[in-house]
Amino acid sequence: MSRATTVRLDLGALVHNLRRVRAAAPGRRVAAAVKAEGYGHGLVRVARTLDADAFAVAGIEEALTLREAGVARPIVLLEGVFEAAELPLCARHGLEIAVHHPEQGRMLEMARLEQPVRVWLKVDTGMHRLGLEPETVPTLFQRLRDCPSARTDLGLMSHLARADERDCDYTHRQLRKFETATAGLPGERSLANSAGILGWPQTHFDWVRPGIMLYGASPFVNSLAPDEDLRPVMTLRTQLISIKRLRRGEPVGYGGTWVCPEDMAVGVAAVGYGDGYPRHAPSGTPVLLNGREAALIGRVSMDMITLDLRRHPEARIGDPVVLWGEGLPVERIAQAAGTIPYTLLCGVTARVKRDVVPADGE
Repeated sequence: MSRATTVRLDLGALVHNLRRVRAAAPGRRVAAAVKAEGYGHGLVRVARTLDADAFAVAGIEEALTLREAGVARPIVLLEGVFEAAELPLCARHGLEIAVHHPEQGRMLEMARLEQPVRVWLKVDTGMHRLGLEPETVPTLFQRLRDCPSARTDLGLMSHLARADERDCDYTHRQLRKFETATAGLPGERSLANSAGILGWPQTHFDWVRPGIMLYGASPFVNSLAPDEDLRPVMTLRTQLISIKRLRRGEPVGYGGTWVCPEDMAVGVAAVGYGDGYPRHAPSGTPVLLNGREAALIGRVSMDMITLDLRRHPEARIGDPVVLWGEGLPVERIAQAAGTIPYTLLCGVTARVKRDVVPADGE
């Protein structure tokens, strides 16, 4: 019998979460973020499941993977091209590109393409990561409208830095900068990420770009998926493989960082940082054992974790353990481990078996 550590992927939840996007942003077109291997859920699998209007990826490799898999819908390269040699491939495969730096604009002006590509000018409105300085946008916009390698239907986009903080004025400031920088320019606009979709309707414009909410995690600080009517797509599961009876004062795990406060049972579950479970998760991090919460104790090992079984006298070897997902929001594990849900979902390793549950009708 093989190791029991498995990721269950509920594609019906993925479909539900896209419906939640459309309900929150009615009438807007949806560019679903499927970068980073579909946030750890499978790039092609996610794109084939989602009835989105377009897909957003980080770079051309992800886009070409989708095209080779038969995905025909528009695909946007959020970081644009990294070198001029990518532009002919973008033209050939109908890929749309962000232009976030003047050099990318010059690449387009120097290119001779078989057909023009659609361009999204990315404006830096306060994220200060990628994006054009707002005052340069009108000039580059006009240059690219006159450029034979760019389609005339340029889009305008930016990215929200603090929309996950519902009471933060920074999103209002970014919105004002975006509106000022793009005033009087024709073309579709895109600003809202998952937090913008759910919390800031004034940022919706023409296109919204959901990411983390599609996969069933809340984009907000101090909020869980059920609070936002989101369903987890990924459930990381395993089993108990050992139960030990230890005496008061005996240490558990590497470094002996956790010591039994009394005579007690300790369970060992077959999952660890080699599977993508966070090594820095502290004692007290919750898991579900037979559907009820138990606490992680001691350090996370490569292949195993240890659990406090004092409240689970019925526990037996082979009992199911859920690390996050159905019944245990991934946000809780991320908060305990001092990280974010994105890193946990993206970090599940290749050795973990995938158990895919099709959406209804597939």
